[in-house]
Amino acid sequence: MIQFEYPQAFFFLFVLPLFIVLRKLGIFSKISFPLTISDWGGKSFVYSDAFSKISSFFAHLFALAGFLSLVIALSNPIIRHQEKIYTSRGTDILFVLDTSPSMAARDISLANGQVTRLEAAKLGIKTLASSERGANYGLVAMASEAACIAPPTSDIELFLKSIDSLSVGEFGEGTALGIGLSTAIYHLSSSSAPKKCIVLITDGENNAGSLHPETAASLAKENGISLYTFGIGTKGSVPIEYVDKKSGKIHSGFYESDFDTTPLETIASIAGGSYFGIESMQALSASLSEIAQREDSVQTFHYRSNDTNCYRNFLLLSGLLFLLSWLIRRIFLSEVL
Repeated sequence: MIQFEYPQAFFFLFVLPLFIVLRKLGIFSKISFPLTISDWGGKSFVYSDAFSKISSFFAHLFALAGFLSLVIALSNPIIRHQEKIYTSRGTDILFVLDTSPSMAARDISLANGQVTRLEAAKLGIKTLASSERGANYGLVAMASEAACIAPPTSDIELFLKSIDSLSVGEFGEGTALGIGLSTAIYHLSSSSAPKKCIVLITDGENNAGSLHPETAASLAKENGISLYTFGIGTKGSVPIEYVDKKSGKIHSGFYESDFDTTPLETIASIAGGSYFGIESMQALSASLSEIAQREDSVQTFHYRSNDTNCYRNFLLLSGLLFLLSWLIRRIFLSEVL
C-alpha cells in the first residue's frame, strides 16, 4: 500500500496547465537566442530534421517527468507493508523426502514440460511454505539413510534454503521408509505444537533399514502425530539422469517405474492420515493444500506495519531526468541554455 504524508504537494501539478496558459497568452515567452539569419518578420526558428525533432521531444518529456517526480518526492511517498506476527505456536509439519536415485526420473507434468520427481516435490513444498504462513516446517532427507536437515521452524527463509540444498543420491541408493519416519517422529515427539504431522514423499517401497514402516507409523500414532504419504511418479518406462555422488559418474537412460502403493496406504491409515497418488504438479499442490487445511490450528496474531520511505528515490529520479533533459539540449541540440 502506497501512502503520501503530504498529499497537498500535488497542488503543484496545477502549475503546469497554468504555465501553458500564460505562455499562450504571451505573458511568459520562451527566452532564446537562435543563431539564424532570416528576413524581417520571418518565422521563428524550428527544428527541421527528424533527429532534432525527436531529441527535442525527449528533452521536453524528460523535463516533464522530472517535474512530476519532484512533486511526488515532495508528497513524501511511503510504501506500507502489513506483516502478520503470530504470538502462538502453529502446526508442526515435517516433510520426509525421498532422495534415492529413482527420484531423478523425469515424469512429473508441469506447465512448461516435465520435471524430475525430486524437483517437483521441492517446488511443491516451497510453494506451500511460502503461502501458508503460521505453521512450522521441517525437513528430513531419506534414502538408505536419513537425516534431519531442518527441524520444525517458523524461519521460512532458512527452511527454503534447506530444501534447495537437497540433491539426488546424497543419502544412498535404497529407500528406508522406517528410518526416515522414525527420524521425523524423534524430532516431533517432544514438540509443544497443538498439531503435529509428517508428510512422506517417496516413489518406492521400503527396501532398506532395520525398522519396519508400520512400526514407525504406530509410533507416530502413539505420539499424536498424523501421517500423510505421497506416492509420486507415473508407471511405465520413464527417462532418468543423475550423478552418482560417490563416483561422479553420470547415469542416464530409462527407469521402469512400478511399485505397490498398498504399504504407503497402510502406514498412512495406521497413523490417522491419508495416501495421495501424485502424477502431476497440480495434483501435488492440491494435495499439500488439503493437508495444510486439515492440520490448520487456531493461532493468535497481530499486525505490524513496516514502512519504506521513497522520498529520496523520487528526488534522485527527478534530478536524473532533469540532467538527461539538459544533456540532450546541450549535446544533441546545441542549445546554449
